[in-house]
Amino acid sequence: MALWPLPILVSSLLGWLMPVPSIPPDHQGLCRTASGAGGDYVVCDVDLERHALRLLAEDANRAPFRNFERARDALAGAGAKLELAVNAGMYHENRRPVGLAVQDGREVTRVNTSDGRNANFTLKPNGIFFVENGRAAVMETERYLAGNHAPDLATQSGPMLLIEGELHPRFIENSPSRYVRNGVCASADGRIVHLVLSRRAVNFWDFALFFRDTLGCRDALFFDGQVSSLFYPALGINYQRDQLGPILAVTDR
Repeated sequence: MALWPLPILVSSLLGWLMPVPSIPPDHQGLCRTASGAGGDYVVCDVDLERHALRLLAEDANRAPFRNFERARDALAGAGAKLELAVNAGMYHENRRPVGLAVQDGREVTRVNTSDGRNANFTLKPNGIFFVENGRAAVMETERYLAGNHAPDLATQSGPMLLIEGELHPRFIENSPSRYVRNGVCASADGRIVHLVLSRRAVNFWDFALFFRDTLGCRDALFFDGQVSSLFYPALGINYQRDQLGPILAVTDR
């Protein structure tokens, strides 16, 4: 068994003990609380005509950011103010993305179609969240590869939660496998991105139902259920449960 350095171990334990953030009902901003299958969720609605969305998979030195503070500082150095950030897909122990990552139009890592050991990522079909020509979409990996895409940002994760309005075929109703989870979908016209964090542990079945029945999405993608994290400075929220891999960052245009 590997031994973690004490500062990393303490930081990880503190992250797991942090209560999931809540959004006051009268708050007017990017994020809100919504109820649906499995309980309450934090939903952050990003209008791509008003806000810029970026994937941060590596810094100027090609190193992972690992935390929201470094991402915030890097954006500030470029003259942008970080308004919202979430973890954005599966990653290796070195915090490099497991699958496709496109940052500022540049491919950082390639699409991964393997049947590897990451039980969630390789629970096929997995999928890709991407923004192209100012519009967002979630798409199964194989369907994405069949197209001619040149996105400004993309991140691959898995499993898909919804595929054309249907729950992933491997999901089980009343499954006892419950975690605090986060994921993403987009409105039908691709203008609004919905970033979702459950406020308590939920299973895949209920999480997918929330995207379909409450948000009205037809395709949705799971990001993580171990390190689901949220940075929302408008309410002083810095909910980070562990060191992070790829990060989705929202700034004003």
